[in-house]
Amino acid sequence: MAIATINPTTGETLNSFESLSDAQVKDAVSLAHKAFGDYRKTSFKQRSEWMYKAAEILEQDKADFAQIMTLEMGKPYKSALAEVSKCALVCRYYADKAAEFLGDVSIETDASHSYVSYQPLGIVLAVMPWNFPFWQVFRFAAPALMAGNVGLLKHASNVPQCALAIEKIIHRAGFPQGVFQSLLISSDKVANIIADERVKAATLTGSEGAGASLAAAAGKHIKKTVLELGGSDPFIVLASADLEAAAVTGTTARMLNNGQSCIAAKRFIVVEAVADKFEKLLLDKFHALKIGDPMQMDTDIGPLATHDILQELDEQVQKSINNGAEALLGGKPLLNMKGNYYPPTILTNISPDSATAKEEFFGPVAMLFRVKDIDEAIQLANNTPFGLGASAWTSDTEEQQRLISEIEAGAVFINGLVKSDPRMPFGGTKLSGYGRELSIQGIHEFVNVKTVWVK
Repeated sequence: MAIATINPTTGETLNSFESLSDAQVKDAVSLAHKAFGDYRKTSFKQRSEWMYKAAEILEQDKADFAQIMTLEMGKPYKSALAEVSKCALVCRYYADKAAEFLGDVSIETDASHSYVSYQPLGIVLAVMPWNFPFWQVFRFAAPALMAGNVGLLKHASNVPQCALAIEKIIHRAGFPQGVFQSLLISSDKVANIIADERVKAATLTGSEGAGASLAAAAGKHIKKTVLELGGSDPFIVLASADLEAAAVTGTTARMLNNGQSCIAAKRFIVVEAVADKFEKLLLDKFHALKIGDPMQMDTDIGPLATHDILQELDEQVQKSINNGAEALLGGKPLLNMKGNYYPPTILTNISPDSATAKEEFFGPVAMLFRVKDIDEAIQLANNTPFGLGASAWTSDTEEQQRLISEIEAGAVFINGLVKSDPRMPFGGTKLSGYGRELSIQGIHEFVNVKTVWVK
């Protein structure tokens, strides 16, 4: 695969890069290994100073970083600005909290002194996706570096300038040379990096296929992995819901990042009692979205990241329609627009048992299902191989507790938008992956939890 910046709005190749040779990759691993020997001895105070500086750089040059994201993968510029700000937030969060999260924990035993100590592992390889090209990296890098690890980034091949910009930010912030490196390489080089005994763990955000491949390579060498994979998140609307608020939030939840988000609301599951009203509200909100140049601040929907993604999404939609689904809105690529544009689309009359009902649609396509009651809603919500997030809308406290307890997902949001937050652990179950990012659980993933007993 070419490592290049191809503007998804115009199809123009803006820049291309040579993939690192095997020798260059080995040099990078050697540099990281050498850097870790000294870096692991730095204090939390010193690491925090560097991490605070990274946050400052992100905020100072926010417009430049946002522009790179929009040019490389089509994210609306206003969303890209928000993404940079969120990266600064996670940097400050771990700069503030790392010493507390990783402090020794005393435990009373038969020893004179016994405790749990959290110590860094070493080199952690991060294989990251293009859809949130700054946020996905910083939510790995901030806790990993604050824990005393060093990072190697294999970013998606269509966002090389984002990868290089992130490495530069971390170096500008003062982190020592080799503590964080972006490797411009193809996916077929990942297994060899994991096989290197100096690399101690790996994390991946991406498709279930990519996750399975990484986990297999790491398992062969008994190395820790964290996987954040796909999702087909349910958005459940019950009879007591605030329908207007649900429709507004549901539109945002489905269209965020041009619909290219693992935790986007993809399957709208609505009880019959309010289905007609909610459908009309959702249609109105989708109709009002502005499609256009992602660099314009009033644009809601920009192009999909690549032409292949556009084609794959359309194939899924056409397959659904051929199997009996109805497109209430959209349903075909916008061929009158240059670039990878797909319109906001709502599909209904989808058989819950069909293959497409259980797939992930990575673009601005909502599937709308009608159910008779909460029992059927929960059953349909769980009728998917994924289990990342779920949003459910009801004012009934008993219904809320059932939804929280019975939905199979890594996160359940009641009357709100599913989102990642540095203060809360993030991750999934089933084919959506394992392990957690963010919060105290995220920083504990890549440390040696060491038992210490002294007498």
